[in-house]
Order: sequence, then structure tokens, then C-alpha cells
Amino acid sequence: MASMQMKPGDWLQIFLLALVWGLSFFLTEICLRDLHPASVAAGRVTTAALTLLGIALLAGHRLPALKDWAPLALMGLINNALPFSLIMWGQTRIDGGLASILNATTPLFTFVLAHFLTKDERMTRRGAAGIAIGFLGALVLVGPGALAGLGGQSWGQFAVMGAAICYACAGIYGRRLRHLSPLVAAAGMTTAAALVMLPLAALLDRPWTARPDTATWTALLTLGLVSTAFAYILYFRILASAGATNVLLVTFLVPITALLLGTLILDEDITLTALSGMAMIFAGLAVIDGRLLRRLSTVRKAPVPRPAAGGPDTPGH
Repeated sequence: MASMQMKPGDWLQIFLLALVWGLSFFLTEICLRDLHPASVAAGRVTTAALTLLGIALLAGHRLPALKDWAPLALMGLINNALPFSLIMWGQTRIDGGLASILNATTPLFTFVLAHFLTKDERMTRRGAAGIAIGFLGALVLVGPGALAGLGGQSWGQFAVMGAAICYACAGIYGRRLRHLSPLVAAAGMTTAAALVMLPLAALLDRPWTARPDTATWTALLTLGLVSTAFAYILYFRILASAGATNVLLVTFLVPITALLLGTLILDEDITLTALSGMAMIFAGLAVIDGRLLRRLSTVRKAPVPRPAAGGPDTPGH
């Protein structure tokens, strides 16, 4: 299926979304200094839910019908509550930059799961090659010795990859909510996620005993308002104007943003292993997407103009 033509405004929005989502890994690092992972996840989805519900009601949207709340609750669990918790727990053991790279495996998992769970998205040979390259990159990131001796960092890496699988499942299941407006669907699923995470955080973390400082509160509010509520609105705008294929380009840019923020502000290290694994994941995504390969093929097949005899480009002139 051909992708929609990208306009300059679409590119600007894609770069903005990459910045906003990359920022989430950086903000999580700050929040985890004073708060436990479940509390950060609860604060993030609750802030986003209240914001999206308010915007939806002000825009004149109706709340979802009673029959829609069960699928919205499942979406809230697999697209918000569970992956947010896994990523935040994972970031207690690994840097945000590495977490963002591992999270970039989401389209790879989506491609594999869609082949088995849907009838209209079968895997092609090119797709299988892209999956192989991408997962090899993930193995490079995790490291060959991870399975032999599972330590804290290994479990953190697997937790973030578990979040990527959750996002992949949500992307496939979310098709059942196409009849809802994107804003209402986002408000509904974040509300459901908040209803799950608030009591869980109270049970596990006892957040009322925490003493977060101003920087932590600011990071948590920004995480909910900007990296979640605003990000969903921006995502659906890009989806409507540029299409589902083009919006996946964000996947290539989010780890770069997260790595730069972590390196410049939090003094996190960028290792050669991380860069190698990221390059392989991106290569796998590029093979699956196919546009770069088609463009290179077109350039290779284009006829090379031959200069006229004695012209300025003639060798030896």
C-alpha cells in the first residue's frame, strides 16, 4: 500500500512528536529519583486522562457508550498502564536512552503479531528479513551473556521489550475502537488506565510517604500533559494527514532525541553497543517499510545522461 505524500507541516509535526516522546524517557529519569515506578505511571496516566477528558468535553464530544468501556479498559491496560509501568520499572535499572532504543522494537513486534492475529497483514519475505535484522539488533543491545546470568540490567531491558510487545498488541486490538473519535478513545483508555494504576500505586508504593521536590513535580506534570495528552493529540493529527505508514517514521527519531537529552543533561553514556544495536533496529524497520529500498532502486535504475562529445564533462577536457 502506497504511503501518503508528506507535506512540510507533516515533517514538522513528526519531529515535534519525536521530541515529545523522547522527552518522556528523560522526564521519567527525573521522576524516579523521588517516586516509585507505579506512582510515576499513575501520575502520568491520571494527568493525561483529566486533560484529555476536559478537552473532549469542551470540544463537544460525548463520553463513550457503556458497551465501549470494556475494550477501552483493555486498551488502557495494554497501551498505558502495563507498558508505562514496565518502562518505568525498567528505567530503574537502565538508562533512558537505552530504554528508548529497546522501545523502538515496537513496530517489529507489531509486524510479527499482525501476521498471526490478522487476516489482511501477512508477512512478506522483505518483512521477514527486516524482522530478522531488527531482532538481531535487539539481541546486540541486550548482550549475549544476558540469558546466562540475568542481572538487574538484563531484567530492565526485558521489561522495556515487554512494554514494546504491549504496544504492539494495543496497535492491533485498537482497530476495534475505530468508530470512536481519536480524542474520545484516548481519553477513555487513559481514564481506564488511571483507575487501574491509582489503587495499584497506593498498594505498592504508598506515594503519600514520598517527598518529591519541585523538579520531580514539574517532570511528572510535563510527562502527563506534554508527553502523553499532547502527544496523543499530535499523533492522531499526523495519522489523519500523513497516514499510518508515515507516522512510523517517529520510531526512528525518538531514540535519537532520548539519547541526546540523556547525554547532554543527565550525563548518560552512549556506548558503541547501543549505537550498533540502534542502527540494526533502524535498518530492520527501513527494510520493513520499504520506501528507502524503493528509492535506492529507482536511483540505481535511472539512466545516466551521456555528455556530448567534446563537451565540458568529457573526460580529459
